[in-house]
Amino acid sequence: MSNTPMAASPLTRAVLEIDEYASGLGWDQPARLFALVDTARLRSQEPALAAQLGLADDPDTTGLTPVEQDEIPAGKPLDEFLATIAWPDAVAGCALTVERLMLPPSAESQVPEGLDEAGLAKWVAGHPDRQEVRMTVAVLRDGARDSALRLREKDTPTEVLTGSDLVPGLAQALAATFEE
Repeated sequence: MSNTPMAASPLTRAVLEIDEYASGLGWDQPARLFALVDTARLRSQEPALAAQLGLADDPDTTGLTPVEQDEIPAGKPLDEFLATIAWPDAVAGCALTVERLMLPPSAESQVPEGLDEAGLAKWVAGHPDRQEVRMTVAVLRDGARDSALRLREKDTPTEVLTGSDLVPGLAQALAATFEE
């Protein structure tokens, strides 16, 4: 992607590329799943696909190419869906972008007791300090992970937070898709 800044690692660049792509689609989008493939391997083993993706003349041989997968089934909980995934050996990693509501840590003590999942979601949605956030989380087979967070109220490329441990639960769920 043209506006993706240079980053320290291929995984961080892939996360930022996916974040930029998701940003271009706007908010209120469904979750999206991506396979991450080694760009050089893709070019050599699948030249037609590489050309279709605009990678044929790309000089970068160290990158990861995100390949969007089929739509995640509506109505199926994300954790249940992820538990059904198995990746072929050609896939170096995977990434997921998903929108959620978040509360600051200070709101944790305000959560009413005894709420089920639906009740908690309703309570969070009505909380005055809630923030809409888009999370892009990626993991590699070797255990590396990275993520990007974008707040809806600060929806600019310069306001994207990146780090390896921003969404540890989701990173662990994605890593589990590579376990046999």
